[in-house]
Order: sequence, then C-alpha cells, then structure tokens
Amino acid sequence: MGGSSSTVIGRPRGFDTDQALERAMEVFWARGYEGASLSDLTAAMGINKTSMYAAFGNKEQLFRKALSRYAEGPAAYAIHALAEPTAREVAEALLRGAVRTTTLPGSPAGCLTVQGALASSAGGRPAYDVLVAWRNDASQRLTERFQRAVDEGDLPRDTDAQQLARYVMTLNFGIAVQAANGLGHDDLQQIADTALRNWRP
Repeated sequence: MGGSSSTVIGRPRGFDTDQALERAMEVFWARGYEGASLSDLTAAMGINKTSMYAAFGNKEQLFRKALSRYAEGPAAYAIHALAEPTAREVAEALLRGAVRTTTLPGSPAGCLTVQGALASSAGGRPAYDVLVAWRNDASQRLTERFQRAVDEGDLPRDTDAQQLARYVMTLNFGIAVQAANGLGHDDLQQIADTALRNWRP
C-alpha cells in the first residue's frame, strides 16, 4: 500500500511545467488577465484544464506564477538596475531595460505588468490588485535606492527620492505603453535618451 502511494505521488507529469508556465506568461503578456481565457491558456500550454489546475491552481494562481516568472526573466533588468553604482546609471539601466524588454523579438510588445490588468471588471480585480502591489513595490525599491544616493552624496541633498523614483517609473511604464501602441525599439530608445540628457535631479 505504501509502495503504491509513493508511485502515484512520484509519477512524473506528462508535460514540461516550466515550458507550460513560459507559454502562459506569454499569453497573459499579450492579452492581459481578463483577455486570456482558460481555453487560450491551456491551448498555449498544451494541456487540458484538469492538468492546469493540478499543476498551477486556478487562473489567478497561474497569473501570480506567470508574473513571478516575468519578474525573474524578461523584467529582471529592474532588479539588476538597482545595483548600478550611481543614481543616473540606475535610471539609465531601467529605461534601457524597459526599451529592450518591451520590444523583444518574438515576444509581445509592451509590458506584462502594465497590460496585465488594463480592464477593470470584477473578474479582473485579483490581477489588478496583484499588479498594483507589484508596481508599488518596484517604486518603493527605487525610492530607497535613490535615498541611498542622496545619503551618499551621489544626488543633491534636497532631492526628493520618492518624486524622482515616481518620475523614472512613469517614464518606464510610459515606454511600455508606447511599445504596445506600436512604437519600435529605436524610437523608444530616443525617448529614453532624451530623458537621460535632461537628468538634473
């Protein structure tokens, strides 16, 4: 009896969960939370709904996992940028990363964290709340990094770290929106370069 139980528990899944999650991420990235139906997701993942629920949970749980994958993959530039030695280099890494990620060949245009929950019906509220929290956390981390720059003398003493972080995040997300609107890499890079030329905290 014990041997039979362990065999069932240890039985490998009939699909690659890592690849399935990657495909789910791309569907959410392209269509948003509400725009991605369960049929869209399971078709892209190559599994049925029963397998999806067993492996990932419900749609909201799958979305959370897909968002984590996005943050650790295409959007990892945001975390790496915080390690840059100066505030200006942090901003440059963030903006260049946004341009690169929102125009990746073979990937949806724009940013999953911006487009993921543009609709606001009750059904999309869980995703909306998750993404608001994600964006607020990113802004808070950037505020803390800029405050450190103030404390270290890299930024002027009278710099409002929170306002500067909000400004850079607005540019970052604006680049994503323009990418979703069809603006290409070079045009978006010009926007980032313009903002950096005017860098006077």
